[in-house]
Amino acid sequence: MIPKMGRRGKFITFEGLDGTGKSTQMRKLAAVLRAAGHKVVETREPGGTPTGEKIRRVLLDSSTEGLAPLAEMALMFASRAQHIEEVIVPALERGQIVLCDRFTDSTEAYQGSGRKLGSAVVIELHRLLCGGLQPDLTILLESDPAMSLGRARRRNQAAAHRANLSKAGLSKSGSGSNKSAGKHPDENRFEQQNRAFFVRVREGYRAIAAREPQRVAAVDASGSPGQTHRRIVEVLGRRMRLAPRNA
Repeated sequence: MIPKMGRRGKFITFEGLDGTGKSTQMRKLAAVLRAAGHKVVETREPGGTPTGEKIRRVLLDSSTEGLAPLAEMALMFASRAQHIEEVIVPALERGQIVLCDRFTDSTEAYQGSGRKLGSAVVIELHRLLCGGLQPDLTILLESDPAMSLGRARRRNQAAAHRANLSKAGLSKSGSGSNKSAGKHPDENRFEQQNRAFFVRVREGYRAIAAREPQRVAAVDASGSPGQTHRRIVEVLGRRMRLAPRNA
């Protein structure tokens, strides 16, 4: 269901390869938008709802083996349909700004291009299952695939190491008081793909940006997080007139 116009909020998505800093940049933008008086909802895909988070664990856990590309894509859309119904549309109808880490562009880039399923099937499923809901603005963070993948792998290795240390501490103490123990999920399945896969994903993103330049803004994410954030704020000011006062 697409929310009615009028007081409809704004829907902004962040896209790009793993390791480009999407989550960091979304948090930074949310903070300054809130400081400027906007009501903001931060969410992510796959996930964003209790059902979606269960699907996320299946999709991203490296122990998930033998998942067919079409099944993978179907699960992405199952999570998304619930996310739209439960989180995104209600927030837009309340006039809020929704910031989302990934949306259908990710499916077109990863499953359509990376898995070689093609764009047509993704676009048709989006029409059927998502009511054609489109972001008002998509920030595409651009980075070299090898550099981005390296960042993502180091990030997950560090998080796994912290989780293991936490588990060890819990085991030695014999106490159940450490609530963070074992909480870090394994989300390494896509990062196990080869470089050719991520090159196809990047090209898929670039094709979307070329097809929809009015919606997709490519932002160089190769610099520092601060530099990338300033570029995003500039894009927001040009395209949506939502530039935060204290950026």
